Amino acid sequence: MLTINFHPFPNLESDRLLFRRLKDSDAPEVFKLRSNPEIMKYIPRTLLQKEEEALAMIHMMNAKIDANTDINWGVCLKGTDTIIGFMGFYRTQPENYRTEIGYMILPELEGKGYVTEAVKTLLNYAFHTVGFHSIDAVIDPKNTGSEKVLLKNGFRKEAHFLEDEYFEGKFWDSVHYGILKKEFIL
Repeated sequence: MLTINFHPFPNLESDRLLFRRLKDSDAPEVFKLRSNPEIMKYIPRTLLQKEEEALAMIHMMNAKIDANTDINWGVCLKGTDTIIGFMGFYRTQPENYRTEIGYMILPELEGKGYVTEAVKTLLNYAFHTVGFHSIDAVIDPKNTGSEKVLLKNGFRKEAHFLEDEYFEGKFWDSVHYGILKKEFIL
């Protein structure tokens, strides 16, 4: 079984981005992301209603880091400390050397290559530092922007599940993408 240790917290960087642990002062940005219906339209999760819920979300994500089960980073443009999004690994299965990647970015920064750059950085960390064998990504089939990010990073479509999740009175499809360590090109 894969041994996972996120201590000390792994700050990362890429050409244009810094990846750091989320902190309480990031609650306004987390709230801005998770309360925006346009950003959340492809994510079957309840919209945040209050900034306190964003703070609770940060505490929950940091507790998972402390427990070495999952990890999220606040992502900042170099030269700033304000997050433009957050991303990380969820539903980690150390017994299978597998995890799932997820990401969110402010809509005004979409289409600039930041998410593609960030995903490549996180894949490099996951495969070459932690030792994962495979990484999964689950998206809404209408989320073509996310699909492009995954394909640019070497993911392949593995499955399209019809109406496999029920949320707020409707069934949602999900598309699963995957990449193996041996397929990842830095």
